[in-house]
Amino acid sequence: MAASSESILDHIPLFAKELLAGGLAGGFAKTVVAPLERLKILFQTRRTEFRSAGLSGSVRRIAKTEGLLGFYRGNGASVARIIPYAGLHFMSYEEYRRLIMQAFPNVWKGPTLDLMAGSLSGGTAVLFTYPLDLIRTKLAYQIVSPTKLNVSGMVNNEQVYRGIRDCLSKTYKEGGIRGLYRGVAPTLFGIFPYAGLKFYFYEEMKRRVPEDYKKSIMAKLTCGSVAGLLGQTFTYPLEVVRRQMQVVPSAAIGFTVYDTMKSYLRVPSRDEVD
Repeated sequence: MAASSESILDHIPLFAKELLAGGLAGGFAKTVVAPLERLKILFQTRRTEFRSAGLSGSVRRIAKTEGLLGFYRGNGASVARIIPYAGLHFMSYEEYRRLIMQAFPNVWKGPTLDLMAGSLSGGTAVLFTYPLDLIRTKLAYQIVSPTKLNVSGMVNNEQVYRGIRDCLSKTYKEGGIRGLYRGVAPTLFGIFPYAGLKFYFYEEMKRRVPEDYKKSIMAKLTCGSVAGLLGQTFTYPLEVVRRQMQVVPSAAIGFTVYDTMKSYLRVPSRDEVD
């Protein structure tokens, strides 16, 4: 059975393994930090209502009005978006890295390579998945249960969506394709430096880990945490403008699961591929 499994893995294209590993990593990490994401969005968009209540007050308010599932409102759309986003992000990073090395074998080496490949992969992933990110934000912004909707789908003159499909349909009817990509420019402007720096710091950190600890989960979590923190620190003003900040634990978990999945899927090391 093990031999059969290994044989199947050997026939899966490299890009498909990277796509799968990245998608699973992103979905897992996003679900773990979903409650923090919900609170972050409400603090950023409904400042008067939630900032005055503070963190503990906001937690109690969500728990009382929406229950436990309230902390995961919009997470379905978030995971539906993050799986293809993370898959494309990690896979295209590896692909851009290989393409750059092939085009500039004697120039593009070291951290600059990771910075460039990371930036390009971030932009690529955003362009393909932005509408889902917009829908996720709209759903997470809601604080009223859909069961309280009136016939017109409004509560206190505010549009409320019944789910991913309803939100997607209404957003498209209101603004067409342009409506689904509203705000994409500042998002791209923010993701290029953040994604590039995130991969740059992560790969630099991993290079400095002693050989005996390179496969350690704790070492990967530490490298991912520092990479996410530094990437966010250097680009924080841009992140506020584009609204969606990556949470540090999300980056740590994402990188760790991605590298672990690559090992499980028998993705060769970069030294072997390069």
